[in-house]
Amino acid sequence: MSRLVDASHAPDLLSWLEAANDPATDFPIQNLPFGRFKRLGDTGAWRIGVAIGDQVLDLGQAALIDSQDMHQLMRQGQVPRQAMRQAISMGLRQGSADEARFRAALLPMEQVEMGLPCEIGDYTDFYTSIHHATTVGKLFRPDNPLLPNYQWVPIGYHGRASSVAVSAPGLGHAFARPKGQVKAPDADAPLLKPSGRLDFELELGAFIARPNLLGEPVSMAEAEAHVFGLALFNDWSARDIQAWEYQPLGPFLSKNFASTVSPWMVTLEALAPFRSAFVRPATQPQPLPYLDSDANREQGGLDIELEVWLQTSQMRERGQEALRLMQANYQDAYWTLAQLVAHHTVNGCNLRAGDLLGSGTQSGPRPEQGGSLLELSQGGKQAITLANGETRTFLEDGDTVILRGYCQREGFRRIGFGECRGTLLPARA
Repeated sequence: MSRLVDASHAPDLLSWLEAANDPATDFPIQNLPFGRFKRLGDTGAWRIGVAIGDQVLDLGQAALIDSQDMHQLMRQGQVPRQAMRQAISMGLRQGSADEARFRAALLPMEQVEMGLPCEIGDYTDFYTSIHHATTVGKLFRPDNPLLPNYQWVPIGYHGRASSVAVSAPGLGHAFARPKGQVKAPDADAPLLKPSGRLDFELELGAFIARPNLLGEPVSMAEAEAHVFGLALFNDWSARDIQAWEYQPLGPFLSKNFASTVSPWMVTLEALAPFRSAFVRPATQPQPLPYLDSDANREQGGLDIELEVWLQTSQMRERGQEALRLMQANYQDAYWTLAQLVAHHTVNGCNLRAGDLLGSGTQSGPRPEQGGSLLELSQGGKQAITLANGETRTFLEDGDTVILRGYCQREGFRRIGFGECRGTLLPARA
């Protein structure tokens, strides 16, 4: 697993692009996340770019790549990826001899349309927050919230890749309230109706880089070499549809109608300064050997602050900004990235470049750190009062949910993930 911190992470490193030196930007020269873009109005193929300040660097125009195939770029090993990071960093630094070439390859972000970070072949959603699992479990099993397998195995299910959409400015990924079967507790039969308990889920999405062959498990020592980077991820959930359908095989229509991902993949190389120890309390089961390693215990965690913001349609009409609903940290996840990859492949499953792994809802240990409205409203029993006087138990039509994430640590430059925006529209007739 790469733990390299080098000159590209230096906190005093500056770019000749002044917007990249703004302390408030998510995309300083120390970050350099990858994504796919087009000029507004362009009907051609997606191009590969890197975010820097308020601009997008066209890697092809800067002569840094000779193909616009993101999967091909992602499949490169860690050494080529690190070499590309160094080349991009060197070209953007103050005093670079390549400034003119790089400057000619810049486009303002407001002049581009962002696509999915890559073509997503398969999508697996995990359940890595023990705080989320415990809080939700208490709603249904107050005396035994955690199922017996939770502390032994990274729980996951196969999601729907075709309905993953990219975030955008403004309303972001706008989608209709889904319909499905809903059964009231006192009803004799279910009804087909629009979901009345639509929820967000605060997650991170990990994009697979290197594939493994069918039948060949990936060890903990090699697991992170198979991960390209992370993005923000909102796995919207229809809780009332989910409650009726999820037994015995898990979620289906309650999950497959929409998921939203942010457009920039923050690479593991950029996240190297924000590693943290991964330690299980001695009173809890320790990972089985195939899910354990010295490196994972020493630096398997990632210190990523995660936030959920909400702007209602009323707030938008009155020109009011979104307000923050909660904040949590990915360090509190019960399973690491390496463990997810190792477990996913231990049976011989072959991951492919571009596959997406969802982290599952990320919640903190305190009640106000719930990563979903299901938690924050205690299953809909306690309404949340917003600053403008509105209340919410679950999402209402016109609500825009904004996920934000960033890393900051003394001695290093703050880097961010941008935003992941989505808006709930009324159900279709």
